[in-house]
Amino acid sequence: MFALKQRSETSDRDLIASVLDGSEAAFGELVERYKDRVFRLLGRYCRDSIECEDLAQEVFLKVFRKLHTFNHESQFFTWLYRITANAATDHLSRASSRRLRLVEDTGVFERGDEDRESPTAPLEQQELATVTREIVASLPEKFRTILVLREFEGLSYTDIAEVLDIQLGTVESRLFRARQRFKDALVRNHPELLPMAGAVGKGGKR
Repeated sequence: MFALKQRSETSDRDLIASVLDGSEAAFGELVERYKDRVFRLLGRYCRDSIECEDLAQEVFLKVFRKLHTFNHESQFFTWLYRITANAATDHLSRASSRRLRLVEDTGVFERGDEDRESPTAPLEQQELATVTREIVASLPEKFRTILVLREFEGLSYTDIAEVLDIQLGTVESRLFRARQRFKDALVRNHPELLPMAGAVGKGGKR
């Protein structure tokens, strides 16, 4: 029995070249490849699915219009993340009367087995998620965004530097300050939740 030969996936570079040559199908493939990641990142900033869909369309429209400026010096997805993060923060600025609602990600908070087995753990986790959203929403935009990219999206320091177009040292110092602000706010306003908030405030892998 002959094994089926798997079709190799077209690289981002080749797809981009095809788009620039006028291929709508190639752009559709790029959108299909990255739409879930874009939608997920936008979902960190708002819960309204219709708003997220509108923003995602805005993001990919900007990508289409600016694709000729992408020079392949960085990975395509980090360039795309930069456009997505900018679109999200611009949207929040335009709708400044609305309160940012950052979607919680329980993976950010590392708890021990004893917490997971506790009958009150679900309620405590829900409270921690709510408090997390409130604290992160209150941070200045540059600290909020870097926490979202690192703690929620799991980007490396190098990728964050590319997304935000800043130096690696700036990523380190800004992330340190953002984590410290988060921790200070948690200690000041919700000290009882501090033992549960394990990951934010730690260095983690670069």
